[in-house]
Amino acid sequence: MQDVDYIEWVPMGKLVKGLVVMFILLEIFMTFTILFFSGLSADSVVPVAISWGVLAFIGFVIWNYRGLRIQIRADRLTVVYGIFNKKSFQLDEVTYCRRTKANLGRYFGIGIRYGSDGSIAYTTSFGDAVEVAPKTGKVFVFSSHNPDRICEVIQKQLDR
Repeated sequence: MQDVDYIEWVPMGKLVKGLVVMFILLEIFMTFTILFFSGLSADSVVPVAISWGVLAFIGFVIWNYRGLRIQIRADRLTVVYGIFNKKSFQLDEVTYCRRTKANLGRYFGIGIRYGSDGSIAYTTSFGDAVEVAPKTGKVFVFSSHNPDRICEVIQKQLDR
């Protein structure tokens, strides 16, 4: 097994965490409101069950996309975002790596996004990110707390 040259966990940003907490509080408020005004009857069970089903589904989605994992080995960059989303590049296929910002104007949100410039992004917040361009395919951008360090590790591998 190859040694890992760099590994980083980038959790979801404060904005997303705040929105999740607001949604959960709204869901709890709606449940108590339904139960308070209609009591515990057959008519109130269905809306409460539906609202808690929606909450469970959204909870799973939030858990799945709670952060991304960046890993650089001797010859490969891998970024994993949730269970189903993984991007991986051979380092010798990378043409450049640079620090950038994941902003609203370019990606129109947070998560797995297609940029207005044709790039693909895995973002957890509107902040520091790394932009990597493979020789073939689209430019890939991902959130990081240490974009300069990632580019340094990738460049070191390319110079070998």
